[in-house]
This record gives sequence, C-alpha cells and structure tokens, in this order.
Amino acid sequence: MGKITILEETSKNPITLIGKRAGVCWNGDISDDEKNYKRGMSCIQNNHGRTLEYVNVEMVIDGYSARVIREWYTHIGGAPTRLQSSTRYVDYNDFEYIVPAKVKDDENAYKVYIDCMKNIANSCKELEKLGVPREDSALLLPLGMTTKIVDRRNLRNLVDMSHQRKCTRAYWEYRQLFSDLENALKSYSKEWEWIVTNLFKRKCDLTGFCTESKSCGYKEKK
Repeated sequence: MGKITILEETSKNPITLIGKRAGVCWNGDISDDEKNYKRGMSCIQNNHGRTLEYVNVEMVIDGYSARVIREWYTHIGGAPTRLQSSTRYVDYNDFEYIVPAKVKDDENAYKVYIDCMKNIANSCKELEKLGVPREDSALLLPLGMTTKIVDRRNLRNLVDMSHQRKCTRAYWEYRQLFSDLENALKSYSKEWEWIVTNLFKRKCDLTGFCTESKSCGYKEKK
C-alpha cells in the first residue's frame, strides 16, 4: 500500500535519549550512554510517561488515503506537527487512490468504483481546460485519493495511538498504516525494535479485557 520513511532527525537511540534527559533532573552521569540506557529503561518500566515526550519521530507518510490521514491528525497530544501535499499546487488530474479489499474482491463493485474515480479525474481535467483554478476543482477530489505528509510527533503520542489503532475495531487502513510504521521503526534501530515490541500494544492487552461495546472476541469483555 503506502510507504513510511523515518527521517534522520529521529534518534536511533530513543531509550538512551530518555535516560539522558531524565539524568539531568536526577543529577546523574549523562556522559555515560550505558548508564543513560539503564536509566531510560527504568523510566519506561516505571511508567514515567512524560519522559517519552523527549523522543520525537520525524517521518514521511506517503501513499495512504486522504481519509486515513484525516484520522491520523486526530491524535494531537504532545503537539505533533505536519505538512500535507497541496491541492493548490500539485496536479491531481490523474490522482492515485486506495481501493478497499471488499471492493476489489467484487467484480461489479470494482467496476463501479473505478468508473467513479475516472469520472472525477476527467471532470478535473475539463474544469482546468475551462480555466477553473486548481484550488477550486480540487474540491471534487475524493477522500480515497492518496496523499503525502511530513509528520513529527513524540513517542508518548505514538504509544497512546497504538492502544487505539491496533484494535481490530479501528479503521482497516489505519491499522495497516500503523503496522507499516511499526515495521519502519523496528528496522531503524535495535532500541526502536524493543520499544515497538514492548510498548505498542492494543488497549485490551493492557487492561486484560475488551473495553468495546462490540467486541471482536480477541479478549473477553469484563
């Protein structure tokens, strides 16, 4: 589907960074990264969540639908920031888009879906020929079109996001996006691999039971 690129501004040693920042307030030795790492692990294991806010993840998220990116924006804790592909300057006359699996698996539904997308693209082209500014014709673009953003948010925000968006009742494309993010971070460094494996969890894995009114059955309701 899409692609997530972790930018070089993201620390490859987030646990060590947590320990280094905490060490300042503990009058600890922050010149020794082995001590910083142990201190960082202590912060995580003792659930000192505020220290996680010193770890920022900067990334490019490309090839996901505008719809799921709108949902991505709802996780605003910790003052994340982002830039998104412009509908004023980018030429979307032949835009790419997401096709849901349930549509793709049905021949008739697939044809209806594709024909609609083609009609929108053709209408955008005709409006441009008629002199309509791109920023106006872009109002025709569907939420299913793909887009690209540059995003920055902290680790605490991502941990909280995992509790909600790894749940099987979350929107399917968001679950895929978050899974892609997990894989990108795990391949970025060993410390990130530990964080993703140990901290990114469904909310029911934390509570031990399902909190949803309509359970998927993975965990029993309390």
